[in-house]
Amino acid sequence: MQSPAVPPPSRPAPPAPSKQPGAVTPARVGVVLGVASVVLLTLVAARWGPLLSWDRSIAVDLHRQAVADPGLTHANRILTDWVWDPWTMRLLTAVAFFVLLFRGARLLACWVALTSLVGALISQGVKSAVGRERPSWPDPVDSAHFAAFPSGHAMTATVTIGMLLWLLRRHGLSGPLWTVLLVVGAVSVIGVGFTRLWLGVHWSSDVVGGWLFGACLVALSIATYEGRALSRWR
Repeated sequence: MQSPAVPPPSRPAPPAPSKQPGAVTPARVGVVLGVASVVLLTLVAARWGPLLSWDRSIAVDLHRQAVADPGLTHANRILTDWVWDPWTMRLLTAVAFFVLLFRGARLLACWVALTSLVGALISQGVKSAVGRERPSWPDPVDSAHFAAFPSGHAMTATVTIGMLLWLLRRHGLSGPLWTVLLVVGAVSVIGVGFTRLWLGVHWSSDVVGGWLFGACLVALSIATYEGRALSRWR
C-alpha cells in the first residue's frame, strides 16, 4: 500500500525589512527642519546684524531691478496674486479634500485639510509674535499687509504642494508624470518666494522661514499620519 505523499515543509516567511538606524524618515526630516526654523526665528526676533545686512542687500538689489523692468514686475504680480496666491493653494487643497472624500478616504481627507489649517494658524501666529516690518520703499512696485515673517505665500505653497505630492506618491504615481509634477512643484515653491522678493514685500529670511516652517509641517504631518493616526484608525 502506497503511503500518502508528505507535503514539503513550508519555508518561513522572510523577515520584514527593518529600518536602518540612520535612515531618512519624515519624522527625522521634520525635527531637522524644526530646529532650523527655530534658529532662524531666533535670529530674526533678535535682529541679528549679519542677517539684517544680508536681507537688506538682496532687497535693495532686487527692488532696483523691479523698478527698472516694469514688464517683468507685472508678470511677477500676476504669478503671486493669481497662480501662487495662498487662496489658489487653498483651493487646490479643497479639491484634494473632496476627491479623497469621494474615494472614501475620510481620514486622509481630514488630515490634509487639518494640515493646511495648522499651517495657516502657525503662519499668522508667528507673524503676530515677531511683528517684523516689511521692506519700505519710496517707489514701491507692490504692497502687502500684516507682518513680514514668515512669508505666508511661501509657507502656504510649501504646505499645499508638499501634501499634494505626498498624496500622489501614496496613490502610486511614478514615472515621467511624477518627475514632471515634482519639477512643477519645486518651481512653484521656489518661484513664489522669488516673486515676493522681486516685488519688495518680503525680506529674504521671510521667504526662507516660510519654506522651513512649511516643509517642517509637511514632514511632521506625514510622519504622524503614517504612524499614530493611521494605526489608531485601523
